Amino acid sequence: MYRTFPKLSLIHFTCTLFFLIVSVSHAQIHKFAELSVADIQALDRANTVVIIPGGLFEEHGPYLPVFTDGYSNEWMSQKVAEAIVEQTHRKVLMFPTIPLGAGSPEDFGGRKPFSGSYTVRPSTLRAVFMDLASAIGEDGFRWIFIIHGHGATSHNRSLLEASQYFKDTYGGSMIPLTAYSYSIKREQSKIWISEEKQENAGDIHAGANETSRILFLHPKLVDKEFRFAPPQTAPTSDHFSILAEKKEWPGYFGSPRIASAKAGAIIMRRKVENLIDLALKILKGFDVTSLNHWGKITNESGENAYMNQCRRSAELEIKQNDWLESRGLK
Repeated sequence: MYRTFPKLSLIHFTCTLFFLIVSVSHAQIHKFAELSVADIQALDRANTVVIIPGGLFEEHGPYLPVFTDGYSNEWMSQKVAEAIVEQTHRKVLMFPTIPLGAGSPEDFGGRKPFSGSYTVRPSTLRAVFMDLASAIGEDGFRWIFIIHGHGATSHNRSLLEASQYFKDTYGGSMIPLTAYSYSIKREQSKIWISEEKQENAGDIHAGANETSRILFLHPKLVDKEFRFAPPQTAPTSDHFSILAEKKEWPGYFGSPRIASAKAGAIIMRRKVENLIDLALKILKGFDVTSLNHWGKITNESGENAYMNQCRRSAELEIKQNDWLESRGLK
């Protein structure tokens, strides 16, 4: 004899089970800022992964918030943490977002930073993450993932160098996941038609891609005028400098006006799937040195941006050192 249950009860049971699983998963993700000394000491170092989200204050044109990169990184950090807990049964120690980064798109034009581009020198960024690596490493943790997606060569190079320091000094892995070029094989669904792709060519900053992401993550933070944004098409990498040198350049490349929340959901899902797959492989022993990374200069326009940033950083360092010396602080 079979006992039948009302459909409503089955639905209620399924929903309860789902929320129970989610609750257990979130219970294994510990927010570092909320823990006591005793809480941190109690964590099993061998089975705890530290995740450090990153962001920076950087102009993203007239339509997007200056913390655009940070919002994407925070969302992906949470998803990576959930996957680690669910698939490896490790705990995650989630750091607050580090709101510091190096380089901005104004470097392509060698121009003064826009309002909102409040970045730090590459050496400062490297020092911050080396200091964090020392503090975390001295406390016995050996697994750290940095999720700090940002395109500047110097930014990624700084994170990679801090990563190498952690490995050499503490024998652990501090991997800036977003600094590596890694993609899982999947059937690619088309986001934009060919005409839109041509219009959005060269979308490396604040174009349809990032506008779509923020429409998905935080739609209220996107200025509705994005739908009328004039395209800043860059058919080749040389056009990045050509566009950014123009006085009227609005601070983005590509075409924000073709963005959509639907496209943003697809883009963010693909990005986080890549990060999750890479993170899980690393925890199983995968060597990331076999991968290409974003700390390399790949074209002349990128070289120009890098050199412009180096020059600006050097000028700032001299200015600060002169002040320190004038005050007898150096």
